[in-house]
Amino acid sequence: MTQTVSMPLWAFILIVLFAGVTFASHFLFPSVRWFFRKRAERVIAKVNKRLQRPIEPFKLARRYDMIQRLIYDPEVTKAIVEHARKEGIPENVAFEKARRYAREIVPSFSATAYFGVGIRLARWLSKSLYRIKLGTFDRKRLEEIDPDATVIFVINHRSNMDYVLVTYLAANAGALSYAVGEWARVWPLSAVIRAMGAYFIRRRSRGALYRKVLARYVQMATRGGVSQAVFPEGGLSLNGLLAPPRMGLLNYITEDFDPQVREVIFVPVALNYDRVLEDTILIKADQSGNRRFKPKMLSVLGRVGRHIMLRITGRFRGFGTASVSFGEPLELSKYLSEDDRDLTEAIAAELMQRIANVTPVLGVPLVCRHLLSAAPITAADLEAAVEKSIAMLTERQLPCPRRKADEVVKDALSRLKARLLIVEESDGVHITESGQHVLTFYANSIAHHFDAPAASLSEISAVAE
Repeated sequence: MTQTVSMPLWAFILIVLFAGVTFASHFLFPSVRWFFRKRAERVIAKVNKRLQRPIEPFKLARRYDMIQRLIYDPEVTKAIVEHARKEGIPENVAFEKARRYAREIVPSFSATAYFGVGIRLARWLSKSLYRIKLGTFDRKRLEEIDPDATVIFVINHRSNMDYVLVTYLAANAGALSYAVGEWARVWPLSAVIRAMGAYFIRRRSRGALYRKVLARYVQMATRGGVSQAVFPEGGLSLNGLLAPPRMGLLNYITEDFDPQVREVIFVPVALNYDRVLEDTILIKADQSGNRRFKPKMLSVLGRVGRHIMLRITGRFRGFGTASVSFGEPLELSKYLSEDDRDLTEAIAAELMQRIANVTPVLGVPLVCRHLLSAAPITAADLEAAVEKSIAMLTERQLPCPRRKADEVVKDALSRLKARLLIVEESDGVHITESGQHVLTFYANSIAHHFDAPAASLSEISAVAE
């Protein structure tokens, strides 16, 4: 037992390495995981004390456990067998494909990332770029929502800032789970988005197996009480108009709904901006007829660089106002279709109408509307027209500018002039050639509040994927 054993150096190094890995896997890693798990539990307990809707246990489940639960779900298993039969492949191959879909969809929520980093970053970014204005907001009605119900915020999609703005404004309501498109499936952005609790979806996937895996995840999250935020238009509006709703996610929710298990309440949310960051990109996509677009990296970097220089030199004045309104909540158990349409279609149409009803009217879109209808127009006549519109909107109790008409016009004209969208001449304000499409984009966002052709929800835009 005490004899010396000689061995090659490489063999000794391998033995030491294997011993180290064994020690770490059996003693060190579990201890580290336990330490961080207890730390995370303390963070969650602290956060839950100030949230109107505490973080749901479903959201806190380990990602691995959630993936296993999803792929072994009876309905998913049935879809796997059916997929294998149709494609003529072994069931284990179809199973691995379903597992790959599940790993792609299921998030890995981190309370520290969401509340420690995400909320603070969203607050800073929102307030540094815009004046945040709350439009229609019935605080009492929203506070009366059943705390055991699943709340789903249904939002019009104007800009990628929508994610940031809603996350910031809903910080006290709870942790929202977003459905995010394929644009964000790039490292390291994908890891950050998953940590924020978002899940990825393939908007153009037509495979039955993928749809079943996605449907079951959405249904499990809904039954688990996870607060969600969905954009029914399926993408950014290319011309400022509300786009037709897509039924996918809404249909998954309604077809699995059981009022005896948990109520589902949809909260319509309407967003509008004085300046949409991607406006010219969206307008070009609309003109080209290409719904799928990808901004050139050099162009994006150039814009970011100019923005940083403006901040450094103190010349950045913000992008104006960003406003959010909350419409009348819709309780799924109490909603009854009054016609022969499909229930999901009826609910989608109703939600889009409720979003349209509370869409905020901001200074730049309002001034754009009057310039398009009357340019060239003097500043005095423009102020009179804007004042009349504000009075009409106020009488109808619609969210509109609270400032005086002359202040609204002065601010809007200065912003449009700085972008070379208008010019002021002796006979009044003129719209430049490049400004025609941009002003139309902003005017369309509020056209349905006026007697304008764009008011009809049947005349709505294509959307960007």
